Amino acid sequence: MHVALWFVQILLAVVFLGAGGLKLFGSQETLRAKLGDLADAAPLPALRALGAAEVAAAIGLVAPQATGIAPILVVAAAAGIVIVGIGAAAYHRKRQEWALVAFTLALALAAGFVIWGRLSQ
Repeated sequence: MHVALWFVQILLAVVFLGAGGLKLFGSQETLRAKLGDLADAAPLPALRALGAAEVAAAIGLVAPQATGIAPILVVAAAAGIVIVGIGAAAYHRKRQEWALVAFTLALALAAGFVIWGRLSQ
């Protein structure tokens, strides 16, 4: 179970580090190319804030457990990902982007698994 939790935590961290890094550091042109309409629908400061939150979640999924300092923060980071995943699924559902609905819900479920697993230990 421990190995499975680490695998899922690292997988989620990689996904959110990449997505968050893009939103946090990408140029407006890069954001338009990668995010499509979302880059124009959301103000740039909101995208930067979302990117910062995603990067923080990625760090929060790995660093506390790896260092042994406040490992409960892993649960908090995973809970944030569940919330973001549900919100993202709702956004993509409105736009009838079904593959992205499934992907974001899968991320939320994976984060839920981390919450359950870390609280069960």
